[in-house]
Amino acid sequence: MQSIATAAAPAALGPYAQAVMAGGLVFCSGQLGLDPATGQFAATDTAGQARQVLRNLAAVLAAAGSSLGQVVKVTVFLTDLNDFAALNAEYAAAFGDHKPARSTVEVSRLPKDARVEIECIAVG
Repeated sequence: MQSIATAAAPAALGPYAQAVMAGGLVFCSGQLGLDPATGQFAATDTAGQARQVLRNLAAVLAAAGSSLGQVVKVTVFLTDLNDFAALNAEYAAAFGDHKPARSTVEVSRLPKDARVEIECIAVG
Protein backbone atom coordinates (compact mmCIF):
# COMPACT_ATOMS: atom_id res chain seq x y z
CA MET A 1 0.00 0.00 0.00
CA GLN A 2 1.10 3.55 -0.72
CA SER A 3 -0.25 6.67 0.98
CA ILE A 4 -0.98 9.64 -1.26
CA ALA A 5 -0.62 13.23 -0.10
CA THR A 6 -0.72 16.52 -1.98
CA ALA A 7 -0.70 20.17 -0.94
CA ALA A 8 -3.11 20.82 -3.84
CA ALA A 9 -5.94 19.47 -1.63
CA PRO A 10 -6.71 20.14 2.03
CA ALA A 11 -4.67 18.16 4.53
CA ALA A 12 -6.45 15.33 6.31
CA LEU A 13 -8.37 16.49 9.39
CA GLY A 14 -7.32 13.43 11.37
CA PRO A 15 -5.04 10.39 11.42
CA TYR A 16 -5.74 9.20 7.85
CA ALA A 17 -4.33 9.61 4.34
CA GLN A 18 -5.87 11.73 1.60
CA ALA A 19 -5.79 8.51 -0.43
CA VAL A 20 -4.22 5.07 -0.46
CA MET A 21 -3.14 3.12 -3.52
CA ALA A 22 -3.50 -0.66 -3.31
CA GLY A 23 -3.99 -3.37 -5.89
CA GLY A 24 -4.04 -0.91 -8.79
CA LEU A 25 -6.83 1.15 -7.21
CA VAL A 26 -6.87 4.57 -5.56
CA PHE A 27 -9.09 4.82 -2.48
CA CYS A 28 -9.74 8.52 -1.80
CA SER A 29 -10.81 9.63 1.65
CA GLY A 30 -13.80 11.93 1.84
CA GLN A 31 -13.10 15.49 0.78
CA LEU A 32 -14.86 18.61 2.00
CA GLY A 33 -15.26 21.88 0.13
CA LEU A 34 -12.24 23.44 1.80
CA ASP A 35 -9.88 25.68 -0.15
CA PRO A 36 -6.44 24.07 0.27
CA ALA A 37 -4.76 27.51 0.38
CA THR A 38 -6.86 28.91 3.23
CA GLY A 39 -8.33 25.87 4.99
CA GLN A 40 -11.72 27.62 4.85
CA PHE A 41 -14.82 26.62 2.93
CA ALA A 42 -14.76 27.87 -0.65
CA ALA A 43 -18.50 28.58 -0.43
CA THR A 44 -21.37 28.38 2.04
CA ASP A 45 -23.86 26.73 -0.32
CA THR A 46 -23.92 23.09 -1.38
CA ALA A 47 -23.18 23.78 -5.05
CA GLY A 48 -20.08 25.83 -4.25
CA GLN A 49 -18.85 23.32 -1.70
CA ALA A 50 -19.46 20.42 -4.11
CA ARG A 51 -17.49 22.23 -6.83
CA GLN A 52 -14.51 22.58 -4.47
CA VAL A 53 -14.87 18.99 -3.21
CA LEU A 54 -14.58 17.75 -6.79
CA ARG A 55 -11.53 19.96 -7.41
CA ASN A 56 -9.96 18.54 -4.27
CA LEU A 57 -10.68 14.97 -5.34
CA ALA A 58 -9.22 15.69 -8.78
CA ALA A 59 -6.04 16.99 -7.12
CA VAL A 60 -5.68 13.92 -4.91
CA LEU A 61 -6.32 11.63 -7.87
CA ALA A 62 -3.72 13.50 -9.95
CA ALA A 63 -1.17 13.03 -7.17
CA ALA A 64 -1.87 9.29 -7.44
CA GLY A 65 -1.48 9.33 -11.24
CA SER A 66 -5.23 9.01 -11.81
CA SER A 67 -8.13 11.33 -12.66
CA LEU A 68 -11.88 11.80 -12.33
CA GLY A 69 -12.18 9.92 -15.63
CA GLN A 70 -10.74 6.84 -13.92
CA VAL A 71 -13.22 6.85 -11.02
CA VAL A 72 -15.27 3.66 -10.71
CA LYS A 73 -17.28 4.36 -7.51
CA VAL A 74 -18.36 7.50 -5.69
CA THR A 75 -20.08 7.94 -2.34
CA VAL A 76 -21.70 11.30 -1.63
CA PHE A 77 -22.76 12.46 1.83
CA LEU A 78 -25.23 15.38 1.96
CA THR A 79 -26.61 17.05 5.04
CA ASP A 80 -29.81 17.88 3.11
CA LEU A 81 -31.15 15.75 0.25
CA ASN A 82 -33.08 18.81 -0.91
CA ASP A 83 -29.69 19.88 -2.31
CA PHE A 84 -29.53 16.79 -4.55
CA ALA A 85 -30.16 18.76 -7.77
CA ALA A 86 -27.49 21.36 -6.93
CA LEU A 87 -25.02 18.57 -6.21
CA ASN A 88 -25.90 16.78 -9.45
CA ALA A 89 -25.26 19.91 -11.53
CA GLU A 90 -21.73 20.29 -10.15
CA TYR A 91 -21.12 16.53 -10.34
CA ALA A 92 -22.19 16.38 -14.00
CA ALA A 93 -19.96 19.35 -14.85
CA ALA A 94 -16.95 17.66 -13.24
CA PHE A 95 -17.48 14.15 -14.62
CA GLY A 96 -18.91 15.02 -18.06
CA ASP A 97 -19.91 11.88 -19.96
CA HIS A 98 -18.12 9.60 -17.48
CA LYS A 99 -20.68 8.01 -15.15
CA PRO A 100 -19.13 6.00 -12.31
CA ALA A 101 -21.30 3.98 -9.93
CA ARG A 102 -22.56 6.21 -7.11
CA SER A 103 -24.40 6.22 -3.82
CA THR A 104 -25.79 9.35 -2.17
CA VAL A 105 -26.92 9.44 1.43
CA GLU A 106 -28.22 12.12 3.76
CA VAL A 107 -26.34 12.42 7.04
CA SER A 108 -27.08 14.45 10.14
CA ARG A 109 -23.71 16.17 10.29
CA LEU A 110 -20.31 16.29 8.58
CA PRO A 111 -16.89 17.44 9.83
CA LYS A 112 -16.59 21.22 10.18
CA ASP A 113 -20.36 21.37 9.53
CA ALA A 114 -19.77 20.89 5.79
CA ARG A 115 -22.82 20.56 3.54
CA VAL A 116 -21.29 17.82 1.35
CA GLU A 117 -18.49 15.25 1.51
CA ILE A 118 -17.47 12.96 -1.35
CA GLU A 119 -15.18 9.94 -1.42
CA CYS A 120 -14.26 7.79 -4.39
CA ILE A 121 -12.39 4.77 -5.71
CA ALA A 122 -10.50 5.03 -8.99
CA VAL A 123 -8.22 2.98 -11.18
CA GLY A 124 -4.60 3.99 -10.49
